[in-house]
Amino acid sequence: MTLRLTNALLPDGRRVNISVEQGRIAAVTPVETPGPADATAGAGNLSVEDLGGRLVLPGLVEPHAHIDKALTADNVPNPRGDLIGAIDAWVAAAKRGQFTFDDMVMRARAALERLLLNGTTAVRTHVNVGGGNGVMHLRAVQEAITEFTDLMDIQIVALTASPMTGPDGADNRAALLEAVSLGAHLVGGCPHLDPDPQGLIDNALRVASDAGIGMDLHVDETLDPHMLSLRLLARSILDTGFPHEVSASHCVSLSMVPIEVQQAVAREAAEARIAVIPLPQTNLFLQGWEHESAMPRGIAPINVLRDAGVRVAVGADNVQDPFNPMGRSDALETASLLVMAAHQLPDAALELVGNCGREVLGVGRVDMRVGDPADLVAIAAPTVRGAMADAPRDRIVYRRGRRVAQRSETAAIVR
Repeated sequence: MTLRLTNALLPDGRRVNISVEQGRIAAVTPVETPGPADATAGAGNLSVEDLGGRLVLPGLVEPHAHIDKALTADNVPNPRGDLIGAIDAWVAAAKRGQFTFDDMVMRARAALERLLLNGTTAVRTHVNVGGGNGVMHLRAVQEAITEFTDLMDIQIVALTASPMTGPDGADNRAALLEAVSLGAHLVGGCPHLDPDPQGLIDNALRVASDAGIGMDLHVDETLDPHMLSLRLLARSILDTGFPHEVSASHCVSLSMVPIEVQQAVAREAAEARIAVIPLPQTNLFLQGWEHESAMPRGIAPINVLRDAGVRVAVGADNVQDPFNPMGRSDALETASLLVMAAHQLPDAALELVGNCGREVLGVGRVDMRVGDPADLVAIAAPTVRGAMADAPRDRIVYRRGRRVAQRSETAAIVR
């Protein structure tokens, strides 16, 4: 079957028809030009969909989610508002037995549905392992994603509890090994929360190396300028020659050091081929509560990192849970925060929540060229800026050339 999407608006202002074959873009032609798919129309293997002038964007990406925690804000409040308050609230709720397997499956499924309806076709989610719960969260998330196999690309990171080092970390280390054996795609963890950050990194490297998989660590989610475990991670990768994908999420403290230090650490991260994933939504909420003036924004220095050659992709992190009570599961919301809080212009912000994330997750860029994956979102907006500003609900989502989600909106003023 050949799919032809007619009357599409591209971000550069062109109005085109897009032909898709075998899940990839086969042609992009001006609307007044017959496309190559027209020749097959008589054979009955051409499907034509009129996009009605909708803006067509690359399939959006959430490179850092926590779908096992999603949608718990009302039941697990965080009165303190900061990171430790969120962690304490979550741990206390878990000890009360507040999270059942079935509840977690239902919430994870709902979180994925929200992402997909908003145009996200690739997701990387961190999932708690250890901390007294073993691999329950992992099994629940794996159950939830079975319904999305043909709808989204989904990667799971085994997010280990602290501590991971010393005698007290034995159970957590065992839980990580079990999670990897059950099919976790990447090894996770939080060096800055461990009594021995280097020890956690070393263990993560060993486990990932033995399994032949990559890593995505929570790194330096703090405003403490003396905590730069990103540098430890980079040097460990270079020393060991670790050959697999590595991402460092958050990297908040890098924003608190002098520009010369930012640049030096960024160069080391680039040399070690570490991708950095800033998370403006959650870190704008969690960071800076103790600052009564000149409150930091808590966002890694995106431009410094990119200028050094670091791959940067941006995500939302938590959605409506104790770590972030807000969030619409919409990458365009994240992009708008990049414009407002990180001084990224709209086109750059879209790239950071779209193709940059696609590169980090390894699902292929969508530059609207022949051969690109046909992962697309058609949205009722006139420009990229307009899409971010208005966030229209009217969207049609395609993955590998197949329509996988659609939502519409109606509005009326009644006088």
